[in-house]
Amino acid sequence: MSTINKLKFLCNGKWLESKTTKYMDVYDPSTGEIIAKAPCCMEEEVDSAVKAAKDAFPAWSQTPVMRRAQVVYKFRELLEKHMDELTHMVARENGKVWDEAKGDILKVKEPIELACGIPTLMMGESLMNTSTGYDTVLYREPVGVFAGIAPFNFPGMIPMGWMTPLCIAAGNTIVIKAASMTPMTSMRCAELWQEAGLPDGVLNIVTCSRNEAEILLRHPDVKGVTFVGSTSVGLHIYSTAAANGKRVQALCEAKNHGLVLEDAALERTARGIINSSFGCAGERCMALPVIVAQESIADELVSLIVKYAKELKIGPAYDKASQLGPVVTKGHREFVLGWIEKGIKEGAKLVLDGRKVTVPGYEKGFYLGPTVFDHVTPEMTVGDEEIFGPVVCVKRVKNFEEGLQIMNKNRFANGSVIFTQNGYYSREFARRTHGGMVGINVGIPVPVGVFPFTGHKNSFFGDLHTLGKDGVRFYTETKVVTTRWFDEEEMKKTKVDTWDGSVGG
Repeated sequence: MSTINKLKFLCNGKWLESKTTKYMDVYDPSTGEIIAKAPCCMEEEVDSAVKAAKDAFPAWSQTPVMRRAQVVYKFRELLEKHMDELTHMVARENGKVWDEAKGDILKVKEPIELACGIPTLMMGESLMNTSTGYDTVLYREPVGVFAGIAPFNFPGMIPMGWMTPLCIAAGNTIVIKAASMTPMTSMRCAELWQEAGLPDGVLNIVTCSRNEAEILLRHPDVKGVTFVGSTSVGLHIYSTAAANGKRVQALCEAKNHGLVLEDAALERTARGIINSSFGCAGERCMALPVIVAQESIADELVSLIVKYAKELKIGPAYDKASQLGPVVTKGHREFVLGWIEKGIKEGAKLVLDGRKVTVPGYEKGFYLGPTVFDHVTPEMTVGDEEIFGPVVCVKRVKNFEEGLQIMNKNRFANGSVIFTQNGYYSREFARRTHGGMVGINVGIPVPVGVFPFTGHKNSFFGDLHTLGKDGVRFYTETKVVTTRWFDEEEMKKTKVDTWDGSVGG
């Protein structure tokens, strides 16, 4: 039996025990055991974290940008040093198999390396003689306190990659609401930030329920909110925080579709589908849970997907031989099972059933085997709503145009993929798909962090996306300064132009 760790929250550089009486269970999904308990922090504790961030902002924002970048770089070194430890932590609390868990941490490193370039990224613009004798300079400045509300599925990448690096490198401070199901990776990373020299109060971490998190959406000292999670919650966060004058990034659900044309390299395509659909047990918004297959090759493609899916080794996340780990909790497993039952009732053909998988020695783990539905038609919700598990739906179409039309009807548009060797269809797809991140023979079209993560439609609410130049703009505000110096003749003038030099010329 594992030791159950009673977790604390981070406020103003101190790890504090919450005064709450309510603690939330953190599981090892591979065994089903409770390994930690996360506090449901009280409203006053969340408020104290915001106050700590507010108090830390003046000094941190005035810290020279080169010095801030040095702290970020030091964290990068510590991340490298503790890579295996953090990888194991992700695997243990989330259920990702080893390579996937390591990828989660590498996806922290990527935005950190972007943030190391903050002196260049925050550079403004200038122009002499915008009007005769007038010069104008644009500066980028930090904004204030931000809140990051993180999901369970990437306990490293999202809170410590998408939310923290650019925010604090730009001179802001932040309160992270870590996912109560998977908070330990964020907390360990916060300790490394402290070791890197990050001043007290710049980064604060709480765990709590939605009720306490609501404070972050309305608090007058919070200037912006980044959220990753469900569309219904994301829409509430966007509308509430924006109504309270905050800038918002709300990254939400997806149902990414992959169109497979008859000229695709089928075996390589099927391997790519397996990787993108069943990787991370399907618990990622850039999974590929729907395959839109051209009828002429659909039978062969489905046969290959089933064949390769059956070859996946299902096992505990921290066993490096495992290729498919468990889902995050028993409750989430029940949720996915409910969707499989619904797909059967809706009339989809279940060609691979992963419901009765067990792993010897880990019988209490939250495992699901790869599951494949064929002949999924437009009226079936199983093919249009996010399941967030190792379930693939196959829709059959006659041609490219029908496939594109089916894909674009979906209310989500995080990503979309086409598998083909045809340049014309590839270009048409890239131009006409609604997906914000597009893959051409790439099953997981997640761009590297120098580009933004650009979901569309009901997959995103806001204006500026996370990461890339969008991320820099989100975490900074512009200030434009116009200057005029007087010579002796100018000082003698008694009349000032109506526009005082603000009309160029």
